[in-house]
Parts: sequence; C-alpha cells; structure tokens
Amino acid sequence: MTDHTTDPTRLTDLTARRLLAGYERGDFSPLDATRAVLDRIEVVQPQVNAFVRVDAEAALAQAEASTARWRGREPRGLLDGVPVSVKDIFLQRGSPTLRGSRTVRAGGAWDEDAPAVARLREHGAVLVGKTTTPEFGWKGVTDSPLSGVTRNPYDPSRTSGGSSGGSAAAVALGAGPLSIGTDGGGSVRIPASFCGIFGFKPTYGRVPLYPSSPFGTLAHAGPMTRDAADAALLMDVISGADWRDWSQLAPAPSLSAALTEGAGAGGAGTGGAGTGGASGVKGLRIAYSPTFGNQVAVRPEVASAVRRAVGRLAELGAYIEEADPDITDPVEAFHTLWFSGAARLVEPFGAEQRELLDPGLREIVAAGERYSALDYLAAVDARMELGRRFGRFHESYDLLVTPTLPITAFEAGRETPRGSGQRRWTGWTPFTYPFNLTQQPAASVPCGVDGDGLPIGVQLVAARHADALVLRAAHALYESGAVPRLPVPRSGATPAGS
Repeated sequence: MTDHTTDPTRLTDLTARRLLAGYERGDFSPLDATRAVLDRIEVVQPQVNAFVRVDAEAALAQAEASTARWRGREPRGLLDGVPVSVKDIFLQRGSPTLRGSRTVRAGGAWDEDAPAVARLREHGAVLVGKTTTPEFGWKGVTDSPLSGVTRNPYDPSRTSGGSSGGSAAAVALGAGPLSIGTDGGGSVRIPASFCGIFGFKPTYGRVPLYPSSPFGTLAHAGPMTRDAADAALLMDVISGADWRDWSQLAPAPSLSAALTEGAGAGGAGTGGAGTGGASGVKGLRIAYSPTFGNQVAVRPEVASAVRRAVGRLAELGAYIEEADPDITDPVEAFHTLWFSGAARLVEPFGAEQRELLDPGLREIVAAGERYSALDYLAAVDARMELGRRFGRFHESYDLLVTPTLPITAFEAGRETPRGSGQRRWTGWTPFTYPFNLTQQPAASVPCGVDGDGLPIGVQLVAARHADALVLRAAHALYESGAVPRLPVPRSGATPAGS
C-alpha cells in the first residue's frame, strides 16, 4: 500500500475533481484513495469524533470495483471511486441509521437508501462511513446521548457546529473530500463556517428527501465539500429525481456547467437584477448586509473578514451596495415550526423512550406540545410574509452577502456560548435560519480566521431557484484566490471525549 504520509500527491488533501482527474490519467486508483481516507479516519476519529460508523470492508470492495472500471476505461457516473461520507440522518442500505438517538434500534434489515445515497451509489461513489449528528438533527452543535461530542478540527476544545458537524469535521480533516448533510436552520452552513469548508443549502426540493423530515419543509439536504466546484459536481448527482419525494423540483441544468457558463444564473426568471453572463460575478448587483440593519452583534474579527470578502467581489466586477433586507428577526415563527416538528417526532414515544432523549430536545418538545394549530398557521403566515419580502428584495439584488455566523467556534459540548445569556442555538445563528423559512439557496464560504486560528465564513444568498448563481459567485471567490487556504489539521490534538 502507498505510504500517503510521504506521497507528494497527498491523496487525502485532493478535491473530488482532482481525484477523478488522477484516476483518468492513471496516477493513482480509487483503491489508493480509499485506503488513504480510511487511514486518515483512523488518525482523526479519536481527535474529533466525526464518525459513528465506518465500514472499511464495504468501502474497499466498492473501491476495488471502481478501480477495475477505471482500468477498463469504463467509469460509472460522475463520482466513480470518490470517497464520500453520509450524515447519519440519511438512510443507507446495509447500515443502521440511528440519528444520534438511543431511542432508535440498530437491529433490522436497513435495506433502503435515501434518494441522495441512492444517487451516490448509481454514480459509483465509495461510501466510507456515517457521520455524527445531534439527536434527530435538532440543534446547531453536534453532540448526542448516543455518540458523544464532535469537536472542531482547528481546536478540539471547541464545537464543530451542527447539526452536520461530523460531515464538516470529516471534510476539513481529509477524511473524504465529499459529504452530504442536512440543513433545517443552518445545519450545513453553521459547521461549514466553524470548520473552514464549503457548505451549500440548495433551494428546497432541489435534492429529494425520503423519509420526509419531521421538521417539514424547513429541512434541506446539501453538499459539504472543499470548494464550490466540488459542491456543484455533488449537486449534479444528488439532485437526481426520486419518486418518493413528491415535493422535489423538476430536473435542472448541470450546476457544474453553470459555474462557467452562467446557465440559469441571475436575470429574468430568477428574481435577480442582472444576467451575470459567463464572467463570475461581473455585473451582478450584490447587497451587503453586515448586521441585518443593526439587529445582530457581530464579532469584530468576523466583520472584518466578511468585509474583505465583499471587497474582493467588488474587485471581480460586482456592484456592491450596503443594504439590509426589510425584515425583523423571524425566530418566533421558526421556533413554532421547529419545536412543533420535534413534538410530532416524539409523539409516539413512551415515557421510558423520552427519558433517553437529549435534555434540550425534551425541552423544545415540551414547548412544541403547547402550540395550537392556530399558532402553527400564524407561523406559516409569518413565513409567507418573510418570503414575500425577500422576493421583493431580490428584484433589486442578485445576491445578498452576510456573515454566516456572528461568532467563531465556542466551547464543545454546549448548545450556546458560555456567558452569552442565550437559551437556544438560534440565539447565535440569526443569519442562517431565515433562509430555511424562505427556502432560498445559501452557501457558506471560508473567508478568514480569527486571532485563535478559528475559521470564519461569509454567506451568499440568492432568490429561490437561483442555485447556480450562488455556486457561481462562490466559485469566483475560490478561483480568484480570495478564499484562504486553511491548513488541514493533522495530528497531536487532544483526544475527543464524550
């Protein structure tokens, strides 16, 4: 086996696209890459606790089959031989999906793939393992009664964020270049920001989901990757149609092609103000809202990094205007919908099962059980009005740029920063959950680090269905060199506890 610790190609550092190019040239094989990733998982798992399950035997068998296909010049699909991890919210055939909960039994057939996982198999991806989640994905950090605490790759005493924190940590640490996560209030973008990777929440329905989320149409599935180009490639795979999700959108043009062609980005029909063409962000009208109109207190180091990213967009030819959307914090409407979903989720549970739940989850379940149908419908009304306001906003602006989060990663094992006075995770995620209410595409792009070396993210948001525009703008930042090349954490970190 190749010694990848001295191999100059550093297989665990390569993007999916670079792996595929290497397979094509015969520089290395899917088996080489998969062995390197499995070796890497062995090193990083004690440090950050990113995985709940790794099936090395199955992954190596898939990699061997892929290697044979590449040898015969007959690769299957867009991701043949690329190691991918899957958040333990998605069903995966042959692997228990426990969703971070002691209430889910591991026994049984587990004979069905979620739509996104089924598409990965069809395209030849190598499924290396399932990543951690808080219980049922209920909060913006990743710890659970079942699998313990998932930690930040840049400082294991800090949180990875959540709820897709295991996926973010895995990608950041080179334990596979691609992962799929879920985002119901920021759960892809939050850990992407804290862990210094790219995370994309597409328009609701672009990636089919089955089973449906207990949190309803707040929940999206999306890619977590090293850069925007890999995310577009992964989207071209996981957005494939699946009859089990009646709310899926109609098939769309290739998002990978749109990165350079500008297909479907901006202009008439997307709510955008300009066409953008094939030139990155040149000519786009971008609204920069640093604090949502002084509604959010943003840490100065975060504000400075985000402002630099905005300046880079201006250098690339975008028209920048500091402008705030005409909104107030929709947190109460979000809580009504989110807590009600949690209550519905555990409604069948008996007293003994409820005692096994995360105490914080029990609290929001109790709150959700107090809401009436009229309360829920009032929250739906507030959601519709928020969507209308953002729709009007995007008549004037192609993109909205904000910080992904107002802070960097805080102490692991906590739902909120110590001393913040905040009760729930939504207190420190005011830039993310509004766009689950409105179902808009949004991405987090790394844009710097704070004084402790912790990553900072900038958020790009577009009108519904303008997924290509978000990815194209993010890709322009990567191609321009504006995204800092954060060092991949290696070893020597404090072991992750539970």
